[in-house]
Amino acid sequence: MMTSSVPHFKLHFADLFRQAANRITAFDPHARIELTRTKQASHGDYSCNLAMQLAKPLRQNPREVAQSLIEALPASPYLEKVEVAGAGFINLFLKSTAKQQYVQVILHNKEAFGRNDYGQGKKVQVEFVSANPTGPLHVGHGRGAAMGASLANILSMAGFQVTREYYVNDAGRQMDILALSTWLRYLEHSGASIPFPANAYQGEYVKAMAQLIYQAHAQRYVHHLDQLIEGLPGSARETPISTDDELDQLIANCKRILGQDYAYIHNFVLTEQLGDCRNDLMEFGVEFDTWFSEQSLFDNGLVKHAMQLLDEKKVLYQQDGATWFRSTDFGDEKDRVVCRENGQFTYFASDIAYHLNKFERGFDQVINIWGADHHGYIPRVKGALQALGQDPSRLEIALVQFAVLYRDGKKASMSTRSGEFVTLRELRQDVGKDAARFFYVLRKSDQHLDFDLDLAKSQSNDNPVYYVQYAHARVCSVLAQWGGEADELLQADTSVLTESAELALLQRLIDFTDIVETAARELSPHLIAFYLKELAGEFHSYYNSTRFLVPDTSLQLARLALVASIRQILNNGLCLLGVSAPDKM
Repeated sequence: MMTSSVPHFKLHFADLFRQAANRITAFDPHARIELTRTKQASHGDYSCNLAMQLAKPLRQNPREVAQSLIEALPASPYLEKVEVAGAGFINLFLKSTAKQQYVQVILHNKEAFGRNDYGQGKKVQVEFVSANPTGPLHVGHGRGAAMGASLANILSMAGFQVTREYYVNDAGRQMDILALSTWLRYLEHSGASIPFPANAYQGEYVKAMAQLIYQAHAQRYVHHLDQLIEGLPGSARETPISTDDELDQLIANCKRILGQDYAYIHNFVLTEQLGDCRNDLMEFGVEFDTWFSEQSLFDNGLVKHAMQLLDEKKVLYQQDGATWFRSTDFGDEKDRVVCRENGQFTYFASDIAYHLNKFERGFDQVINIWGADHHGYIPRVKGALQALGQDPSRLEIALVQFAVLYRDGKKASMSTRSGEFVTLRELRQDVGKDAARFFYVLRKSDQHLDFDLDLAKSQSNDNPVYYVQYAHARVCSVLAQWGGEADELLQADTSVLTESAELALLQRLIDFTDIVETAARELSPHLIAFYLKELAGEFHSYYNSTRFLVPDTSLQLARLALVASIRQILNNGLCLLGVSAPDKM
């Protein structure tokens, strides 16, 4: 019985068409030849549009070119027949034996089935989540986490060397606001406090961190309020400040009063929130290879390095005391400040340095998973890379829309008892990790996602993750009833799998490798979720109409081998999405 010697059919047929094209015309050996799966069995298994691509340069009718290609097509042991269809499509029909052999291919390769060399070993970095460590992750971050983690798994299976990275925004104003917020809550324990600013961080987690500092250090960081409200309105003792300028003044006073102690407060809140973020993501099944510190860009001189390179390229200029990048020269709507008049670099400056550093680390391709609200940020980042002499096409941005929660058919409140937002942890505790991970990738990432909380928790066929997991558990139940050894299935004679439902299932299994490649090429994990739903649906129909433990031993082993291969593909696909494949439900 053939195993790994059975070819990847799309690649096999593409090579045959390349040979055929060379026989009728001068053909670029590196040109991509597209084969797509047909939607109807009557149109065969694969379709190729090469004839229509060649018709214009050959100055011939596409159907005539198609017929010439078919006549020049080398013989293949896997083809039943080849036909011209429509305006010049070439439809290919696989032999049943070609499909039947794939059962052993799957059972032999196990977890490795689906792997391909689309990525050709290229080094790719996927940077995702990268939320400011200023509070708990919320449901919006969850979709980016599920998308990024699933995509990284898919890229790895598609032959890329993948690095998963989290960019820690530990050097900006938001961290200063969190440090100030925590210190002000700490002062409340001593009774020496001012009204809490309306534009500071309000969450209960801030009070919890302040409590920890007070328990560890008592009154050590308490200072007179006169110094704290210096430069602020006289009403600051009685009325909360609310403007950004006032908050910045309060931060400056805090840093001056605390002196070297400010670093302790800043590092404490950063460590606490980053640790909470790590734990939250790990419980969500998301782990990173690298946690890259924004502060390191300054500590290691990388921001100055990037700015110096831009200056040498003559794309920086001075205006109103600030330094500007000529972003409009590279397609942006306006020029951007990289260094303010006070000498402080902007967030954009550190982002330029960060992206330059990615390529200086040797990545062939860089993929960022960003919230959809960052859409306008793309041209300026790509423009900066182009100005630095980098190829901007090597940076790909996948945008992620927010997820809207629904309960009882109505939009669920996004606020919690603390008056903030629904956290990722709360969502996971409500519906479970598996449902959250699967539901998050049920739609293309740049489309709005309506997350039905009731459906995600239901044990019904309408719940897609339950439907897919139940298919896996059903196969496990069938194989447990049989009670035989896996090695027996490797020896099964699959030529007896001739029912139309069986041949359709076999073709669906063969498609898995192509789906993985397409999902990697299009940065679309939702294609894996769609595929699993379709495979589960075909299996459930087959299960309901077919007996497996039949008296005919040959037919029994063949059908059991088929469902075992279905179980393997369900397991492989769910693993890519970070979802478990239970044996029982």
